[in-house]
Amino acid sequence: MPSNQRPRTKASGRRAGSEPTAKSSIGAATSLRDTAYNAIKHQIITCAFRPGEYINELQLSALLKIGRTPVHQALDRLMIEGMVEVIPRKGVIVKPVSLNEVLQIIEVRLINEPFGARLAAEHANDSDLTELADVLDRAKHWATLRNLENMMLLDRELHLLIAKASKNEVLTELLRNLHERSLRFWFISLNAPTQYESVQNEHDAIFAAIRQRDPNMADAAMRRHIESFRANVSQYC
Repeated sequence: MPSNQRPRTKASGRRAGSEPTAKSSIGAATSLRDTAYNAIKHQIITCAFRPGEYINELQLSALLKIGRTPVHQALDRLMIEGMVEVIPRKGVIVKPVSLNEVLQIIEVRLINEPFGARLAAEHANDSDLTELADVLDRAKHWATLRNLENMMLLDRELHLLIAKASKNEVLTELLRNLHERSLRFWFISLNAPTQYESVQNEHDAIFAAIRQRDPNMADAAMRRHIESFRANVSQYC
């Protein structure tokens, strides 16, 4: 072979020195980790994995049809976010629902989320308003069917969209974490048709204020909404 010709690898047919395999494997690992994270978190916040229940990495891997490494990485992330705990010599446990912790989270939300709604009223664009209106329409549909899981997931989506409409990324990430940490109690405590209607009315009031570009009204509507959630949670204290 002439010395100025580079060899070709028989296994792949690509020229030696090419790098797509490394990049694609990193992307695949990240995708699997995120898939495992989202799937496990969904099971936790909908209480399919009950508070205090032990969860096994090997069983999760089989359930999700994903290798143990992405599952382990997902559990590490959920531990940081306060959704699972590692008990020495016993394994991973779904963190029990603490009423005191939920009330503390609500206190922090009361400080930050009305301000996020105020910013959303000032900065939301037409695309933000369209997305918010769509979520509200879908939430009303599932409320008529009393589908608690879909209502909860749309509640999460609505609050995240409002936070994103604030155009403050630090605040958005803070509110995302706070809201998701209180979702399990939302799922447990929202159990009466009148509560469904109250939540929908409160959401409509928040959206109306944002659409009207009224920061004070948005702040007050969000504050009433969170106070209502706190009053409902307090029944379990």
